[in-house]
Amino acid sequence: MDARWLALLVLTIARVTMGFQFQSLGSIAPLLVRDLGVSYADIGFLIGLYMLPGIVLALPGGALGQRFGDKRMVLLGLLLMAAGGALPGIVPSYAGLVAGRALAGIGAVLLNVMMSKMVTDWFAGREIVLAMAVFANAFPIGIGVSLLCLGRLGESAGWTVALQATSIAAAAGLLLVAVGYRRHANDGRQGARKISLAQLSRREAVLVSVAGAIWGTFNGALGIMLGFVPILLVARGLAVGQVGLLVGTATWLIVVSTQAGGIIAQRWHQSNALMLVGHGVAGAALLLLPIMAPQLPLVAFGLAMGLPIGVILSLPAAVLLPEHRGIGMGVFYTWMYIGHAALPPIAGWLQDRVGGAATSVYFAGALFLSIIPLFAAFRALRARTVQPVVARAG
Repeated sequence: MDARWLALLVLTIARVTMGFQFQSLGSIAPLLVRDLGVSYADIGFLIGLYMLPGIVLALPGGALGQRFGDKRMVLLGLLLMAAGGALPGIVPSYAGLVAGRALAGIGAVLLNVMMSKMVTDWFAGREIVLAMAVFANAFPIGIGVSLLCLGRLGESAGWTVALQATSIAAAAGLLLVAVGYRRHANDGRQGARKISLAQLSRREAVLVSVAGAIWGTFNGALGIMLGFVPILLVARGLAVGQVGLLVGTATWLIVVSTQAGGIIAQRWHQSNALMLVGHGVAGAALLLLPIMAPQLPLVAFGLAMGLPIGVILSLPAAVLLPEHRGIGMGVFYTWMYIGHAALPPIAGWLQDRVGGAATSVYFAGALFLSIIPLFAAFRALRARTVQPVVARAG
């Protein structure tokens, strides 16, 4: 196999463990409510906590790889993920969950930032769109595997065993990268160069922040859906394993719709339609889910939600000058992590205050719909401040 495709295969498989671990809390949430007596706000906090370190680490993440080497930072990230997954088994309490989740989240941030850079190193100027689409789908694949198996494992063996399974997966990913990934020539060998937010023009900073807010809202709403839809369905009388199968099916459909959306955007340039249909249908599906049999809304959600992912991820490149992409992507991912970390706890707080198992799901549906006017604002701001961006391979 060609070295770059082998590198993509290794990195993609290793990143599956990140989605697997992220979704573990949502998969076993009903068990935590039952066994530890935690509140819905606590569940939301734990879901968001996995992404919280990214608010601090997204900007300097690239510099860490430049200083210590990309592969070394990825291995460190997987080691932290393995340790974070194992900790709740050693300290089976809410405090153990918080500590383990935070530790694993730090490792996951390193994976997100460094692996994206590594894939770009291998594919810049050659099949980069295809490579990034494959790489991006690793996360929902991991979520889907988690939904299919961790709920059942938690029911049969206990929630600590389910979390320890994520530790084993991260350790396996560490071994795979250590043995199977060959360092790229650009791995940590770039000359040190001071990067500052001041390098961004006001136009770039505003537009990449709006794009980041779109991606942060998207990811936060998805986190709420994955964490609280299982609670809603269990409250409606479904078994945890059955819920995992239903939500897992929707997640696998996201994998399909993500690839479909990328093909549509590349061949027919229907970005506006993908954003409108994807977020409109996904939002409507969640608003209907509490009042309908779950199968149809969840299928519709999965088929629609992945459609705009490629469009969203292309927004920063459309507004950043080539020499500003590093710091600009740091800003973009910082907003993503803010949304990922902040919105699930808000959903849990609303559910505790309002009551009922559907409040957080309604909130997630409204968030998906709110992306449509955010995208309209992005387009309007970009049209008012036209500045050509010259694309450069690599």
